Amino acid sequence: MKRRTRIAVIAVALSLALAGCTSDTLATGYNSHDANGNYLSPDGTTKTIAAADRGAPVTWSGTTERGDRISSNDYLGKVVVLNFWYAACGPCRAEAPRLEKLNTTYAPKGVVFVGVDVEDTAPTALSFEQAHGVSYPSVLDAEDGAVKLAFAGKISPNAVPTTLIIDAKGRVAARFTGLITSPSLVATILDATLAESTS
Repeated sequence: MKRRTRIAVIAVALSLALAGCTSDTLATGYNSHDANGNYLSPDGTTKTIAAADRGAPVTWSGTTERGDRISSNDYLGKVVVLNFWYAACGPCRAEAPRLEKLNTTYAPKGVVFVGVDVEDTAPTALSFEQAHGVSYPSVLDAEDGAVKLAFAGKISPNAVPTTLIIDAKGRVAARFTGLITSPSLVATILDATLAESTS
């Protein structure tokens, strides 16, 4: 093996190792945050809100890419993951398999995943889901932005992608801004939110 090739292989291995460490560090950092339940990641991309500070439930509704009408009322009593995305968004494409894997893991535990497509028509959304193996539905929000507007305020989805964890009472428990780089952190926060609803 040529020296340059060896150096390239080592560099790739090192970058992958560091990426793994970053994810573990985020989850570890969350686990060691203060007891009041509020957490902000060092890079500002992950925010959790203590149950006592979440305020009123957020009401939303919309029509999915398959023409079904769904709303927040359908999911009261369940933890919900809402992912704001659109098909031409590179980070959205990158995180879709990660979210689907979390969906596969957490659906048996009663967690519901719902996408919110902020830009596309139904055929484009369906094509994206087929290409990336996404099995959960998405509300089409391009026409009026009603779902996005429902969350306007202190924990609004202010970038795409943004992923929200909604507690069993319909309140925002956490926000992930931008590409999800640490599915283990999402899982840790989902576990904590599920534990609230069973305690």
